[in-house]
Amino acid sequence: MLNLSIVLEDSAREVPDRTAVVHGDLRLPYSLVNTVANQVANLLVARGVRPGDKVALACPNVPYFPFVYFGILKAGATVVPLNVLLQAREIAYHLDDSDAVAFFCFEGTPELPLGERGREGFDRSATEDFFVLPATAFATESPYGETLWAALDGMPGEFATVATSPDDTAVILYTSGTTGQPKGAELSHQNMLINAIISDELFSRQPEDAYLAVLPLFHSFGQTVIMNAGFRRRATLVLMPRFEPAGALALMNSEKVTLFAGVPTMYWALLTAARTGAGQIPDTLVTACSGGSALPLEVLKDFQATFGVGILEGYGLSETSPVASFNQRGRPAKAGSIGTPVWGVEMKLIDAEWNTADDVGEIAIRGHNIMKGYYDRPDATAEVMKDGWFRTGDIARRDEDGYYFIIDRAKDLIIRGGFNVYPREIEEVLMTHPQVSLAAVVGIAHESHGEEVKAYVIKTAEATISEDELIAWGRENMASYKYPRIVEFRDSLPMTATGKILKRELR
Repeated sequence: MLNLSIVLEDSAREVPDRTAVVHGDLRLPYSLVNTVANQVANLLVARGVRPGDKVALACPNVPYFPFVYFGILKAGATVVPLNVLLQAREIAYHLDDSDAVAFFCFEGTPELPLGERGREGFDRSATEDFFVLPATAFATESPYGETLWAALDGMPGEFATVATSPDDTAVILYTSGTTGQPKGAELSHQNMLINAIISDELFSRQPEDAYLAVLPLFHSFGQTVIMNAGFRRRATLVLMPRFEPAGALALMNSEKVTLFAGVPTMYWALLTAARTGAGQIPDTLVTACSGGSALPLEVLKDFQATFGVGILEGYGLSETSPVASFNQRGRPAKAGSIGTPVWGVEMKLIDAEWNTADDVGEIAIRGHNIMKGYYDRPDATAEVMKDGWFRTGDIARRDEDGYYFIIDRAKDLIIRGGFNVYPREIEEVLMTHPQVSLAAVVGIAHESHGEEVKAYVIKTAEATISEDELIAWGRENMASYKYPRIVEFRDSLPMTATGKILKRELR
C-alpha cells in the first residue's frame, strides 16, 4: 500500500500531542487532525463513495482543508482541489470535467461568498453530495445545505485507510487555463508522496519547525511543499487564509516561524512592509524559498540584506507534483537560478521538435514526479508528453555547472520587428531603477513591428519619475529593440490567488 495520507497518519501516531495546525486561537494536535480526517473518510464511505471516485474541495487555508483532504485520501478517493476564486459557472465546469461525485465547499464570508457560488455550481453539475464547511467553526447550520459537522455526527474517529497502489490517482490539480479550458493533471500517490519527501529533505531541520502556510493549499506549491512536507516533518502549520504582508510578519513573530515559502510578489510585499515600518522583521526565520515564477534579482538581494535570510529558488509545475529543481543543500546557491534537478528527476533543453538544444531551449522533465496525464484528455497529454518526457513551455539556459536559469515563458515571448524580446529580462532591468518597485512587461499588437514592448510599473512611495522619463532611462540602459516604448504606472497589478501576475489581463 502507498497512500499519501501516511504523511499525516505517521505523525499522528508518533507525535499525537504535537501541534499540527494553528489558525487564529485554534491549536490542533496531530491526533485531532487525523481523527477528523478519519471521520470524513467514514462519511464518504457511508455515502457510497468508492476508491477511485473523485471528490472536490473548495476551501481556503483553514483547518477544514487538511481534515477533508486527508479524509478523501484515506477513503481511497481522489482529491480535486478547486481555486476559491472560481465563479459558479467555473465551479460547475470543474465538477463536471472531473466527474466529481461529492463536493466540500467552504461557506465563505461576505468578502468571499464561496458558499453561494459553490451551491450554484453544484446545482449545475451531476455531483451527488454537497457538504458545507461553515465559516463559524463547528457550526451545524448553514443556508447552503448540510454542514460538515452535522454530516460527521456519529461517524467513528477510527478508519482503516484504503489500500491504494502507487499509480492510483491521489489528486487532480487543474491548470490555470491560460489557453483554452483548464485541464486536470492526474497525480498519483507515488508522484505526490515522493515529492513531499524530497521537499522535506531540501530544508534544514530545526528543533521545533513552524511553517507559515499562506500559499493556497489548493495549489500544488502550498499543498506539497508546505502541507504534505510539513506534516511529514511533524512541523506546525500556521494557517493564513489570505496573504497580507503586515499580518504575515506578525504571525512569523508570534508563532516563531522557521520556514516561509512564497511567490516573488509576496517577497516584494514583505520587503515593502518592512521598509515602511508596517511589520517587525522576524528573528526565527531560517529558510525562505521561492517558486511559481521568476524571482527578480533586486528582490532577492534586498530581502537577504533586510531579513538576513537568503531566498532559495526552485522550479516546478502542477504537472510535476510540483518540485522539479532546486538550489539544494550541499551545493552553492546561484542567484537567479532555479538550481539543479532534484533526486530522481532529469531535465534537458529542447526545441519545438523535441530535439535536444545546447544553450537555450524549452525545459523538458522526466522522473517520478511527472503526472499520469491530463484527466480524460489523451490528445492534450500527447501534446506535452513524449517517451516519458514532459515539455513545460518555459524557456531556459543551463550553465557549465548544470544550473538552470529561466529566461521566460515561451508564450510570453515578444517578437518585435523580428527580434526576440524576453519580458523577464526587461523587468529585471527596470527594477534596478531606484524609483521602480515592481514591473510587468507584455507585448501588445503593433501595426508595423508586429508587437510592441509595454511595461506596467508600480513606483516606490517617494517616486517622482514620469512615464516619459522612465522610457528615456530604458532607452539608455537597453538595446534599441528591447526597451519599452510604452510605460503605464499602476497602483497594483492583477494577480492570481497564488500571487502570480496575470499578464494575460495586462495584454
